[in-house]
Amino acid sequence: MNKTTTLAALTLASALALTGCATGTEDENAGSETTATSSAPATSEATATDTATASDPATGTATGAAEEISAEHNDADVMFAQMMIPHHQQAIQMSEIMLAKQDQDPQIRQLAEQIKAAQGPEIDRMNAMLSAWGREPMGMGDMDDMGGMDHGSGSGMSGMMSQEDLDRLEAATGDEAARLFLDGMIEHHKGAVDMAQGEVDNGQNPQAVALAEQVITDQEAEITQMEQMLQELPAS
Repeated sequence: MNKTTTLAALTLASALALTGCATGTEDENAGSETTATSSAPATSEATATDTATASDPATGTATGAAEEISAEHNDADVMFAQMMIPHHQQAIQMSEIMLAKQDQDPQIRQLAEQIKAAQGPEIDRMNAMLSAWGREPMGMGDMDDMGGMDHGSGSGMSGMMSQEDLDRLEAATGDEAARLFLDGMIEHHKGAVDMAQGEVDNGQNPQAVALAEQVITDQEAEITQMEQMLQELPAS
């Protein structure tokens, strides 16, 4: 009788021990699931907060991406922006004429793309400057009135090609077109450098002066590049 009672007691104790282990395991699993569930929203909220902090809530764009334009300016700043915009526009026009030709050396095409890529954003920047100062851009008709459309005229718009020059460039092919483009763009860049130097010497707005300095650096480098390319063309 005693052996039977002892065996039953041991069996009961073993069953209780197994039940306790199973319950503990389930509790631990439940605790892990609770921890994982509670941590997920915290991570999402942190990411959303970081994104909101780094972006402008109104536009969704990164704050501080573009430097603000100071209202401080003088007549030299206004003249620089008003005159350089159409000057840049013609450089882009000349580049597009060359890119439309299928018989051009890859170096010429690359140069034309390079000029477009640099001067397009600079036009946008100068338009933003004029807008910040409450001034209007200058149209091509205004430039004609200033008499600055002739090659090497010595006027404020020096280096601009005439319509006759543009027509000749458009009609040309092969090496002749490359030579006209390089000759014309070298003079065009020299005119831009002169205008930019005037802004550096006389301008007041820090963003306009900085842009003028960039124009000088970039276009002087391109002048050197184009002069070398011109020398490498076959003699006419």
